[in-house]
Amino acid sequence: MYPEPDQTNPEGPSCRTAMNGDVAVTMRNTVQTGSPETSAHSTSNPCSQDVRGQPILDTHQDAAAPDQVSDTGVHPGAAPIADGDIPPRLDCGLLAVSSRQLLAKRVFDIVLALLALILLSPVLLVAACAIKLSSTGPVFYPQERVGRDGKPFKMFKFRSMRLDAERQRSAYLDLNECAGPIFKIRHDPRVTPVGRVLRRWSIDELPQLLNVIHGEMSLVGPRPPLPEECEHYGPQERQRLLVKPGITCIWQVSGRSDVEFAEQVRMDLDYIANWNLVMDITLLVRTVPAVLERRGAY
Repeated sequence: MYPEPDQTNPEGPSCRTAMNGDVAVTMRNTVQTGSPETSAHSTSNPCSQDVRGQPILDTHQDAAAPDQVSDTGVHPGAAPIADGDIPPRLDCGLLAVSSRQLLAKRVFDIVLALLALILLSPVLLVAACAIKLSSTGPVFYPQERVGRDGKPFKMFKFRSMRLDAERQRSAYLDLNECAGPIFKIRHDPRVTPVGRVLRRWSIDELPQLLNVIHGEMSLVGPRPPLPEECEHYGPQERQRLLVKPGITCIWQVSGRSDVEFAEQVRMDLDYIANWNLVMDITLLVRTVPAVLERRGAY
């Protein structure tokens, strides 16, 4: 992420962290669809407050910019999303931190990712052997995802499906259990027996620690979407692409796949608007019991 103006600047807008006993106060009314008259009179301040005094992202500026509402998506192997398709950077939260704060987040990511790889190496080795011995195909599955500013990258996962899973996807579209652009089946027949165990305990996601070290992902941030999901994104959803994607996030510790897509978007925008390093630490700590609970993991 490029260095942004320091959020302590008294002349610029600022956002205060909104934390409650859970993790953060989910941004209500983040996705607003005001009338053209309302949009025309919106202020230039990208941060505003709801009735409880909590900061929310001002999305009126998106309604006032019709050239940013294009549904042009990212296709596998295609060029990154054009600059005009990404909403303008918001001087708020994670998008307004100083270069020193960004460096602290990056160092935090690298140190913890390296430590996790060392401590979890026995689990990684057992998982790799189980995949190799139980089914034909590679151990790892590099899946194309959309990262910061719409740039595609290869996200590493342990392979949990059969080799022909992608070719069979169209045959199971009517079984999709998720609203919005997400495709998820609780008892997906394409998942191997070993893969089902890996998914249940989120072990298949551990290779993404390599993406964190490489700089394509962060430990905490909005989950990186598939290119075909981005084809259905509107201006609010595209704001999630303004920051580096992460392995865990607010909705990952709040029910994971059981959380509706619209709520996922609100939680991700809440994270972006209210980010600080303490929030990252809190979410990482909460990820451990969330994984052990296994709710929404499939």
